[in-house]
Amino acid sequence: MPLTATAAPAARLLTPHDHALVMIDFQSQMAFATHSIDPVLLRTNAALVARAAAGFGVPTLLTTVAERSFSGPMFDEVTAPFPNHRLLDRTTMNAWEDAGAVAEINAAGRTRVVFCGLWTSVCIVGPVLSALEQGFAAYVITDACGDVSTEAHERAVQRMIQAGAQPLTALQYLLELQRDWGRAETYALTTGIAAQYGGAYGLGIIYAKTMFDAHEG
Repeated sequence: MPLTATAAPAARLLTPHDHALVMIDFQSQMAFATHSIDPVLLRTNAALVARAAAGFGVPTLLTTVAERSFSGPMFDEVTAPFPNHRLLDRTTMNAWEDAGAVAEINAAGRTRVVFCGLWTSVCIVGPVLSALEQGFAAYVITDACGDVSTEAHERAVQRMIQAGAQPLTALQYLLELQRDWGRAETYALTTGIAAQYGGAYGLGIIYAKTMFDAHEG
């Protein structure tokens, strides 16, 4: 029998209301040894993710490891969209082994968890595999992650995908939350974030709006 298409999104697509975001160890000491991605691009992508989550009201956990004794402060680009947001500092490399972190995830009440941070092969692999094993759906924003080498990052991403995690990019995350330019209440938010942090796509938005007063949709 022929299939009949319906105007409905795939169940695997993220919405602002069906997931929590965990941003892990975007800290100075961790960034110093990150070589799989340019540090400027890493900070830009992390900022894009943070601003998207804050703007769309996604429950977000910001967690650090040994902030005062070793790893340093979290990037301003990540904390700025969440004024007065409590940072959860851990001793565990795997955030899913920290009781405080897990309590915040449980408080969010979401069965889907999106992860990004440093380093991919340690502080991202650990909670992603743990979440999957406990029945959560796990997503990884791979270009808002970084590691000590390209090999380490890629093997970690491959390992998580093989375990069932779904990869996506920072810009993809923002646009998936919007997904319809007819959603006027978040149109300016989305295009504003993209214009500031969306690279060449953002430049295109600025150009179109400036030269032609163009408008998606």
